[in-house]
Amino acid sequence: MVRSSSSAANTISDLPQQSAPAVPPPPSPVSLSSLSRFFFTAAATTSKHHLLPQELKAKRKSINKAMEVIEDVVIVGAGIAGLTTSLGLYRQGIRSLVLESSDSLRITGFALLTWTNAWKALDAVGIGDSLRQRHELLRGNVTSSTISGLQTSKMSFVAKGKHGEHEVRCLRRKLLLEALANELPSGTIRYSSKVVSIEESGYFKLIHLADGNIIKTKVLIGCDGVNSVVAKWLGFKKPAFTGRSGFRGCANFNTKHDFKPMLMQFFGHERELEEDKPELTRQYVMSKLGNIPEQVRAVIENTELDAFLSSPLRYRHPWELLWGNISKGNVCVAGDALHPMTPDLGQGGCSALEDGFVLARCLEGNGKIISFLRDKFFAPVLADLQLKRADFDCGKII
Repeated sequence: MVRSSSSAANTISDLPQQSAPAVPPPPSPVSLSSLSRFFFTAAATTSKHHLLPQELKAKRKSINKAMEVIEDVVIVGAGIAGLTTSLGLYRQGIRSLVLESSDSLRITGFALLTWTNAWKALDAVGIGDSLRQRHELLRGNVTSSTISGLQTSKMSFVAKGKHGEHEVRCLRRKLLLEALANELPSGTIRYSSKVVSIEESGYFKLIHLADGNIIKTKVLIGCDGVNSVVAKWLGFKKPAFTGRSGFRGCANFNTKHDFKPMLMQFFGHERELEEDKPELTRQYVMSKLGNIPEQVRAVIENTELDAFLSSPLRYRHPWELLWGNISKGNVCVAGDALHPMTPDLGQGGCSALEDGFVLARCLEGNGKIISFLRDKFFAPVLADLQLKRADFDCGKII
């Protein structure tokens, strides 16, 4: 109604006359036309808050469309494979969006052994030299028994191989991920973006996030580890459990030590893990060390509790990789999402780096000869559908 007290008096004056105390003469009454305009406006405003079912449906559709973002390439997982793929694409002039479920880079894992193939991939994406300055070159490998305490084998990394000199270093995972991330343009990595489902929409894929947002993409690459959502969408089974667990840790030395730049391996009896708490895990590891040098035992004793990591070891059966669909249209997987492996091979991180760069190079390749070879010869064997579109020729995902 009318907000002023004088307007209220005008309304009262229109009622039938009754005995009332004398009041001051009111100002000019509000015209009927202005009142009718007021009530009409109020009614129209009220009706907007009571939408019909069709209007509600249209409004929800417009909201969902506003939340839907279209990207050329989306990579799920900001791990080694995901960031290497993104950086490889960036070096080729192709923008990508990396979705990471955690709120920051996940630096668990502490360190990994990197062989020559890994360093070639790091050089290819332009961060090899900066990492070499912070990681010492290993000269060889010494294997010993925790039962007898005796050395069982020794191998030199200095000798040249078929493709030149070997390059083996123990690489800090944290420094590797930071080096990859720092080379990417701002906004490439989107944190707190957990993928809950994937949906097909013609040629595109719709990626549904836990926060309700939807991302539409032309190319989807799953680098989201052993529990990959993308691998599950492709039809892969959950990686098989080996029946073993791996312990990792990192010890900091505030003073000089006498260790040589050698990889030391110790083998003994395998036992079932009974504890998973950090303080009990260290006790468990100490109790199973057997007959090893005291300086090696001291390394584990001096490792902080929060620097211990225990995880079950999983792998994918070879026949799944040979006969399974590692790609489907414009979707594929790489790294641990494709081929999780045990640390015995020493190639988990190395393969992830290779996957990332090779995949980026395949997506970028747009030469006439390469396109001709892929389309006419490789396509029937390695891929089912092309990923060619107007903005770039990304060939086949293989």
